[in-house]
Amino acid sequence: MQSGSSGELRLTDARGKHRISAELKRLEQETRFLEEELEELEKMEKASGACKELLINIQTRPDPLLPLTNGPINPIWDRWFEGPQDSSGCRCWIL
Repeated sequence: MQSGSSGELRLTDARGKHRISAELKRLEQETRFLEEELEELEKMEKASGACKELLINIQTRPDPLLPLTNGPINPIWDRWFEGPQDSSGCRCWIL
């Protein structure tokens, strides 16, 4: 019976070696990926400087999609954005 258990031990040992080898290859691949990423980051410009420049450009230019107004152009349009003046006269279910 010992010969069966030693054969089983060798099979288990081979599986263990394969698992360890596969895990080692995975870790080496991940290490290479992280090293490449670090090299790319070292080549990049500092983020804070780029962010400051972007903020300056955004803050100094008006938004082209928003009109420049100091107040309502047509005061009649304000009534669409206000609630009803008399709640008893309002029959809508949303408000």
